[in-house]
Amino acid sequence: MIDAENLTRKFGDLTAVDKLTFHIKEGEVFGFLGPNGAGKTTTMRILACLISKTNGEARIAGYDVSDEADSLKIRKIVGLLPENVGLYDDLTAYKNLDFYGKLYECSETQRKENIEHFLRLLGLWDKREVLVGTFSKGMKQKLAIARALIHDPEILFLDEPTANLDPESSKTVRDFILDLKKEKKTIFLNTHNLDEAHRICDKIGIFNTKLMAIGSPEELEGSVWSNKTIIQLEQMNDKILKALNDLSLNNIRTDNNKLIIDVMNPEKENPIIVEAIVGAGGHVQYVTRLSPTLEDAYLKFVRGNK
Repeated sequence: MIDAENLTRKFGDLTAVDKLTFHIKEGEVFGFLGPNGAGKTTTMRILACLISKTNGEARIAGYDVSDEADSLKIRKIVGLLPENVGLYDDLTAYKNLDFYGKLYECSETQRKENIEHFLRLLGLWDKREVLVGTFSKGMKQKLAIARALIHDPEILFLDEPTANLDPESSKTVRDFILDLKKEKKTIFLNTHNLDEAHRICDKIGIFNTKLMAIGSPEELEGSVWSNKTIIQLEQMNDKILKALNDLSLNNIRTDNNKLIIDVMNPEKENPIIVEAIVGAGGHVQYVTRLSPTLEDAYLKFVRGNK
């Protein structure tokens, strides 16, 4: 649905996007993670046909972003939530959405249905006749999300969709994105919120001018280090260590009466490990699992680029 191959954008001597290659399937939620100034918004603007590329290729639903006729078709099938919402402050919330619905050539019936649906969903229906200039940042953000969806696009580009939102509104937006996924919408999501990315994204790209890693959240986490089982014992002794060494485990470390053991399959290996400890006369106080997080993966790749 969204394809890029060696996509590059330069601003004079500055390379903002450097030979970016990826493929996003229909119905996928793709998270684009990276530090400020990494080139994420520039990439999104190229894919939404707002700025031109310097080199490489990019296609949206088979349409070429660099072809003038195709770019018009792309604009009809994508919805965009930009970094700056860009609403009309002197129009009401309803009239803002109605105006953009007309630009997308939505019928009057479709406009009315979609405006009410999205304003109710995002908690703005009671504010529909209020001038947008009086809205808070969070209210403007929600209205801009409704604007991106007013024409029922196949593909959504969302640049920090939960920025400026309170926790309840953020959850509403996340749940709505998951509902859109069920409808086979394809979503390209720029975010700094790692927990949000983990919850809703099928695939994540870690990006800092260059694409540094790509995969599911679980694949990225697994690339950092293996799962570890931590076992707190009442008392460590040589008999327990010998019993564990007989299991041919990959790596065993001790910290006073604590064991830290690398495991490939915790559900399968942990019961065997505990059984060996108990069989050697050990007393287990607790067992916990230590797994790498998406934050660990992000920092590994971003810092490794410095």
